[in-house]
Amino acid sequence: MIGIIDYNMGNLASVYNACHLLDAKASFVKNPEDLKNFDRIILPGVGAYGDAMKNLHETGMFQAVHEYAKSGKPMIGICLGMQLLFESSQEFGDTKGLGLIDGHIVKFDKSKMHEDTKIPHMGWNVIKTQDDHTLFEGLKDPYLYFVHSYHAVTDEKNIIGKTEYGYDFASAVHKENIYGFQPHPEKSHDNGLKILKNFMNLSH
Repeated sequence: MIGIIDYNMGNLASVYNACHLLDAKASFVKNPEDLKNFDRIILPGVGAYGDAMKNLHETGMFQAVHEYAKSGKPMIGICLGMQLLFESSQEFGDTKGLGLIDGHIVKFDKSKMHEDTKIPHMGWNVIKTQDDHTLFEGLKDPYLYFVHSYHAVTDEKNIIGKTEYGYDFASAVHKENIYGFQPHPEKSHDNGLKILKNFMNLSH
Protein backbone atom coordinates (compact mmCIF):
# COMPACT_ATOMS: atom_id res chain seq x y z
CA MET A 1 0.00 0.00 0.00
CA ILE A 2 1.40 3.37 -1.08
CA GLY A 3 0.79 6.59 0.84
CA ILE A 4 0.90 9.86 -1.10
CA ILE A 5 1.57 12.65 1.40
CA ASP A 6 -1.00 15.42 1.11
CA TYR A 7 0.45 18.58 2.67
CA ASN A 8 -1.27 21.06 0.33
CA MET A 9 1.62 21.28 -2.15
CA GLY A 10 1.18 20.03 -5.58
CA ASN A 11 0.81 17.33 -8.10
CA LEU A 12 -1.13 14.77 -6.07
CA ALA A 13 -3.60 13.76 -8.77
CA SER A 14 -0.97 12.93 -11.39
CA VAL A 15 1.00 10.83 -8.87
CA TYR A 16 -2.16 8.99 -7.86
CA ASN A 17 -3.11 8.40 -11.51
CA ALA A 18 0.34 6.98 -12.25
CA CYS A 19 -0.02 4.55 -9.34
CA HIS A 20 -3.48 3.59 -10.62
CA LEU A 21 -2.04 2.89 -14.09
CA LEU A 22 0.38 0.48 -12.42
CA ASP A 23 -2.48 -1.27 -10.59
CA ALA A 24 -0.97 -0.16 -7.28
CA LYS A 25 -3.10 0.54 -4.24
CA ALA A 26 -2.47 4.15 -3.31
CA SER A 27 -4.22 6.72 -1.17
CA PHE A 28 -3.68 10.29 -0.03
CA VAL A 29 -2.46 10.74 3.54
CA LYS A 30 -3.49 13.88 5.39
CA ASN A 31 -3.20 12.55 8.96
CA PRO A 32 0.45 12.20 10.08
CA GLU A 33 -0.55 9.33 12.39
CA ASP A 34 -1.61 7.26 9.37
CA LEU A 35 1.77 7.42 7.64
CA LYS A 36 3.18 4.44 9.55
CA ASN A 37 0.44 2.18 8.12
CA PHE A 38 1.88 2.26 4.59
CA ASP A 39 4.48 -0.02 2.97
CA ARG A 40 6.07 2.91 1.14
CA ILE A 41 5.36 6.60 0.74
CA ILE A 42 5.68 9.27 -1.93
CA LEU A 43 6.44 12.91 -1.09
CA PRO A 44 5.32 14.93 -4.12
CA GLY A 45 5.53 18.68 -4.46
CA VAL A 46 5.16 21.66 -6.76
CA GLY A 47 5.75 25.25 -5.66
CA ALA A 48 7.96 27.17 -3.27
CA TYR A 49 10.34 25.45 -0.83
CA GLY A 50 9.52 27.74 2.07
CA ASP A 51 5.77 27.19 1.72
CA ALA A 52 6.30 23.45 1.54
CA MET A 53 8.36 23.31 4.73
CA LYS A 54 5.84 25.54 6.52
CA ASN A 55 3.06 23.16 5.52
CA LEU A 56 5.03 20.09 6.61
CA HIS A 57 5.50 21.62 10.05
CA GLU A 58 1.94 22.91 10.40
CA THR A 59 0.34 19.60 9.35
CA GLY A 60 2.59 17.53 11.62
CA MET A 61 4.04 15.74 8.60
CA PHE A 62 7.60 16.93 9.32
CA GLN A 63 7.93 14.68 12.38
CA ALA A 64 5.89 11.88 10.81
CA VAL A 65 8.18 11.75 7.75
CA HIS A 66 11.23 11.60 10.04
CA GLU A 67 9.71 8.69 11.96
CA TYR A 68 8.87 6.93 8.70
CA ALA A 69 12.43 7.37 7.43
CA LYS A 70 13.70 5.58 10.56
CA SER A 71 11.41 2.61 9.86
CA GLY A 72 13.53 1.45 6.93
CA LYS A 73 10.52 1.34 4.60
CA PRO A 74 11.06 2.94 1.17
CA MET A 75 10.13 6.55 0.56
CA ILE A 76 10.62 8.72 -2.52
CA GLY A 77 10.54 12.48 -3.04
CA ILE A 78 9.56 13.86 -6.44
CA CYS A 79 10.58 17.29 -7.81
CA LEU A 80 10.10 19.74 -4.89
CA GLY A 81 9.55 16.62 -2.76
CA MET A 82 13.10 15.50 -3.58
CA GLN A 83 14.52 18.92 -2.69
CA LEU A 84 12.79 18.85 0.69
CA LEU A 85 14.79 15.72 1.62
CA PHE A 86 17.98 17.81 1.89
CA GLU A 87 19.33 20.00 4.67
CA SER A 88 18.37 23.38 3.22
CA SER A 89 17.48 25.45 0.17
CA GLN A 90 18.62 28.92 -0.88
CA GLU A 91 15.27 29.61 -2.57
CA PHE A 92 13.99 32.99 -1.26
CA GLY A 93 16.65 33.08 1.46
CA ASP A 94 17.87 30.07 3.37
CA THR A 95 15.23 27.55 4.46
CA LYS A 96 15.91 24.40 6.47
CA GLY A 97 14.68 21.15 4.93
CA LEU A 98 13.99 17.69 6.28
CA GLY A 99 17.71 16.92 6.52
CA LEU A 100 17.30 13.25 5.58
CA ILE A 101 20.06 13.48 2.95
CA ASP A 102 23.16 15.62 3.41
CA GLY A 103 23.40 18.43 0.89
CA HIS A 104 21.72 21.66 -0.16
CA ILE A 105 19.45 23.05 -2.86
CA VAL A 106 20.94 25.84 -4.99
CA LYS A 107 19.81 27.90 -7.97
CA PHE A 108 21.20 27.04 -11.40
CA ASP A 109 24.47 28.92 -11.82
CA LYS A 110 24.05 31.11 -14.92
CA SER A 111 27.79 31.83 -14.96
CA LYS A 112 28.39 28.17 -15.91
CA MET A 113 25.75 28.17 -18.67
CA HIS A 114 25.45 29.50 -22.20
CA GLU A 115 23.83 32.94 -22.16
CA ASP A 116 20.84 31.63 -24.13
CA THR A 117 20.11 28.85 -21.63
CA LYS A 118 16.74 29.45 -20.03
CA ILE A 119 15.81 29.00 -16.37
CA PRO A 120 13.66 27.22 -15.31
CA HIS A 121 14.94 24.00 -16.80
CA MET A 122 11.72 22.84 -18.44
CA GLY A 123 11.00 19.92 -20.73
CA TRP A 124 12.42 16.51 -21.55
CA ASN A 125 16.00 15.63 -20.66
CA VAL A 126 18.03 12.52 -20.03
CA ILE A 127 19.10 11.06 -16.70
CA LYS A 128 22.56 9.55 -17.09
CA THR A 129 22.36 6.57 -14.79
CA GLN A 130 25.39 6.24 -12.53
CA ASP A 131 25.18 2.47 -12.01
CA ASP A 132 22.83 -0.48 -12.31
CA HIS A 133 20.62 0.92 -9.60
CA THR A 134 17.42 -0.97 -8.80
CA LEU A 135 15.23 2.03 -9.68
CA PHE A 136 16.69 2.05 -13.20
CA GLU A 137 16.18 -1.66 -13.81
CA GLY A 138 15.13 -2.11 -17.45
CA LEU A 139 16.18 1.46 -18.32
CA LYS A 140 19.36 3.02 -19.65
CA ASP A 141 19.74 6.82 -19.61
CA PRO A 142 15.95 7.46 -19.75
CA TYR A 143 14.35 10.71 -20.88
CA LEU A 144 12.12 12.26 -18.23
CA TYR A 145 10.15 15.48 -17.80
CA PHE A 146 11.69 18.33 -15.75
CA VAL A 147 10.42 21.68 -14.42
CA HIS A 148 12.72 23.42 -11.91
CA SER A 149 15.02 26.38 -11.25
CA TYR A 150 16.97 24.85 -8.35
CA HIS A 151 18.92 21.61 -7.98
CA ALA A 152 20.62 19.52 -5.32
CA VAL A 153 24.32 19.64 -4.45
CA THR A 154 25.30 16.55 -2.48
CA ASP A 155 28.04 13.98 -1.99
CA GLU A 156 28.70 11.73 -4.99
CA LYS A 157 27.84 8.68 -2.90
CA ASN A 158 24.21 9.85 -2.76
CA ILE A 159 23.86 10.37 -6.53
CA ILE A 160 22.41 7.64 -8.75
CA GLY A 161 21.66 9.82 -11.78
CA LYS A 162 22.88 13.08 -13.31
CA THR A 163 21.44 15.39 -15.95
CA GLU A 164 23.20 17.97 -18.11
CA TYR A 165 21.70 21.45 -18.33
CA GLY A 166 24.56 23.87 -18.85
CA TYR A 167 26.48 21.57 -16.49
CA ASP A 168 25.86 18.25 -14.79
CA PHE A 169 23.63 18.25 -11.71
CA ALA A 170 22.24 15.52 -9.44
CA SER A 171 18.83 14.51 -10.78
CA ALA A 172 18.34 11.22 -8.89
CA VAL A 173 19.55 10.40 -5.37
CA HIS A 174 19.49 7.52 -2.92
CA LYS A 175 20.52 7.17 0.71
CA GLU A 176 19.53 3.99 2.57
CA ASN A 177 15.72 3.68 2.23
CA ILE A 178 15.27 7.23 0.88
CA TYR A 179 15.09 8.07 -2.83
CA GLY A 180 14.62 11.30 -4.75
CA PHE A 181 13.93 12.29 -8.37
CA GLN A 182 14.16 15.86 -9.62
CA PRO A 183 12.09 15.12 -12.75
CA HIS A 184 8.47 14.00 -12.68
CA PRO A 185 8.25 10.21 -13.26
CA GLU A 186 4.46 10.49 -13.07
CA LYS A 187 4.51 12.81 -16.12
CA SER A 188 7.20 10.93 -18.06
CA HIS A 189 5.17 8.22 -19.81
CA ASP A 190 6.61 4.70 -19.96
CA ASN A 191 10.06 5.60 -18.59
CA GLY A 192 8.60 7.30 -15.55
CA LEU A 193 6.09 4.54 -14.93
CA LYS A 194 8.92 2.00 -15.06
CA ILE A 195 10.82 3.94 -12.35
CA LEU A 196 7.72 4.08 -10.16
CA LYS A 197 7.14 0.36 -10.75
CA ASN A 198 10.73 -0.37 -9.69
CA PHE A 199 10.16 1.72 -6.56
CA MET A 200 7.03 -0.28 -5.78
CA ASN A 201 8.97 -3.53 -6.16
CA LEU A 202 11.68 -2.54 -3.67
CA SER A 203 12.01 -4.94 -0.77
CA HIS A 204 12.38 -3.72 2.81
